[in-house]
Amino acid sequence: MLFRVLPGLKLLDPACGSGAFLVAAMKTLINIYSAVIGRIKFLNDKGLTEQLKKWEAEHKSLAYFIKRTIITDNLFGVDIMEEATEIAKLRLFLALVASAQNVDQLEPLPNIDFNIVTGNSLIGLIKVDAEKFDASKGEFGGQVDMFRKSYRQVLDEKNRLIDTYRHFASWTQSMDLSALKADIEQHRQEAQATLNELLLDEWHKAGIKFEEATWDAAKGKEGKPKKRDLAAADIDALQPFHWGFEFDEILNKRGGFDAIITNPPWEIFKPNAKEFFQEHSEMVSKNKMTIKEFEKEQEKLLNTPEIRGAWLRYLSRFPHVSAWFRAAPQFKSQSAIVNGKKTGSDINLYKLFTEQCANLLREGGDCGIVIPSGIYTDLGAKGLRDLLFEQNKVTGLFCFENRKEIFEGVDSRFKFVVLTFERGGNTVRFPAAFMRHDVLELAGFPGEIGLLLSVELIRRLSPDSHSVMEFKSETDICIAEKMLKFPLLGERIDGAWNLVLTNEFHMTNDSYLFKTESGKGLLPLYEGKMIWQFDSKYAEPKYWIIETEAQSKLGKAQQGSVFHYKDYRLAFREIASNTNERSLIASILPRSVFANHKLMIERRDLPLSPSEQLLGTAIFNSFSFDFMVRQRVTTSISMYVFYQLPAPRITASDKRFAPIVGRAAFLICTTPEFDELAKAVGLESHKQGVTDHTARARLRAELDGLVAHLYGLTETEFAHVLTAFPLVPEPVKIAALNAYRDVERGLIQ
Repeated sequence: MLFRVLPGLKLLDPACGSGAFLVAAMKTLINIYSAVIGRIKFLNDKGLTEQLKKWEAEHKSLAYFIKRTIITDNLFGVDIMEEATEIAKLRLFLALVASAQNVDQLEPLPNIDFNIVTGNSLIGLIKVDAEKFDASKGEFGGQVDMFRKSYRQVLDEKNRLIDTYRHFASWTQSMDLSALKADIEQHRQEAQATLNELLLDEWHKAGIKFEEATWDAAKGKEGKPKKRDLAAADIDALQPFHWGFEFDEILNKRGGFDAIITNPPWEIFKPNAKEFFQEHSEMVSKNKMTIKEFEKEQEKLLNTPEIRGAWLRYLSRFPHVSAWFRAAPQFKSQSAIVNGKKTGSDINLYKLFTEQCANLLREGGDCGIVIPSGIYTDLGAKGLRDLLFEQNKVTGLFCFENRKEIFEGVDSRFKFVVLTFERGGNTVRFPAAFMRHDVLELAGFPGEIGLLLSVELIRRLSPDSHSVMEFKSETDICIAEKMLKFPLLGERIDGAWNLVLTNEFHMTNDSYLFKTESGKGLLPLYEGKMIWQFDSKYAEPKYWIIETEAQSKLGKAQQGSVFHYKDYRLAFREIASNTNERSLIASILPRSVFANHKLMIERRDLPLSPSEQLLGTAIFNSFSFDFMVRQRVTTSISMYVFYQLPAPRITASDKRFAPIVGRAAFLICTTPEFDELAKAVGLESHKQGVTDHTARARLRAELDGLVAHLYGLTETEFAHVLTAFPLVPEPVKIAALNAYRDVERGLIQ
């Protein structure tokens, strides 16, 4: 343990930043070293006792010696920011010096310039093909280097020099460490040129081009990108980190790192106009700025040649790198096939780092990574979940909600997880805990806190995306199993209603169509915030669109010349959170309105009948349905998530159909726009709709009772469902539970 296992332990942070995780790892390893050394005195082992005495004789502070050994032999880090790696080294040095109680106990600082290094962790060769390296041109200044060493010779020499550098004190008289460091750097730079050349060849084979952003002066906007072949300088600019070369002995001889701990960047990899332009304008820095205000300010800024040039250079940084992330073999789990289609989503750096960690671990190595909760919910992370379940052993999924500002400056409703997994094998079940708020709770996980989740159950509950539901108790699991008896909304069923979703106008891409004032020939644009449950008049519109321009954008619907927007449409908000008062917000939109992309709307070329629209709205707004939604969502309800929710598809022949439809009609048909809908389900007009607050609350409670019975929930189970809504006033939940009992007694029907 003391002479082979601990010195041989290799721990990595591939996004080390200023070294917080490495310092924490050092503290953990100190405890392990100290515990092992502390036992030597009680083992009566002559060899161990003599070794301990030798250390105590050679080092005035054993604590300093242990820390120095850990920093030199055990800890490794990479970050793209050179300043960050320098700070990381400084923090480790300060932690080391702090262990000395006086000046006499100080020893030379460890040489870790090749432990904590600068580079792009996501771009570079994990394994280097020695034959290709040796066969490369190896040209320097236009001349072929006839005396060039083989890759194996280059590696052996580099490894020997680095080992010497790490384990010699800086005041060694027989060696100039600054000259040794310079020699190592020269070896690395010479190899880097060839390694970058090999990487460039991989990009060429993938068909990736450099796309240079251009400016169309005649139109006063961005022009068509100019494509060209990638050059060596393009690769150099990305600061590739060639893992197979830099950490050759760890990756090639040992098979990878023993452990990885990291908190990688969580950003989406694509141009961010507001982020860019706020560096050039105080107005853009404002939190509240309408789309039109931003576009106007952006247009003004782009009239300045220097800013325009910087903007075009900024845009040019993304396309070729994005194409590589999508094509690179080490990132094959960034997408997956769902219903015969490849999942598409923005490239998120945390997803890339998660897969890269799996690539860098040895078989049986462990990873602990702090990432957003989308890893277990988002459709775009389906490929990663399959990777974790099928080729690794998930050992823990601990989810925090940021209510106590564990991460400052991050929204209090944001959720993130501590995910741990072991490389190799597969996952049958794993411990999980959700919606925790205190870091100290990790000490009780797994065991006191959390549940064991079965991967088989996850696949049954989410057959397409394999998303993990946020179960908090065994009762949650029992209810989910019971609801799973009903068909998922994504299943097409003959003889029953089927809901197909779409969306319309994108708030950014289609913003040129939006007007900020109403007028003749214009129709309102509905946004998610304009509706509430059973209420399509929750807020006034901010934008309108000229109807003829909208028609040109939308094209003709499948049913002849009838456009979807001319009909009533069931809709729900895409933006949602399971920490809000309610998560699923659904209603029916009036005729002749448009919807933005944050409203999921019913496609009318495959229409529901008016009664089915009302039934669906009632089911979706129920506590029972929302209970399932809250266990799946983080910040939004995508179509894929919605399609994987089970719902009773009862029809008009079912005696439970009419009571639900009638109550939903009373709640929705309260204004003249809904007269035709009201008549279609048996009401005379909107005047029969219910607007009194108390009466509406009673109808809502009755619907909740009816839908809970529709799902077959027991009273105990429905009472448990209601506990998932802490922000809903208690009288509302009591009324729903009382209504459940009245349905059971036959008083509500």
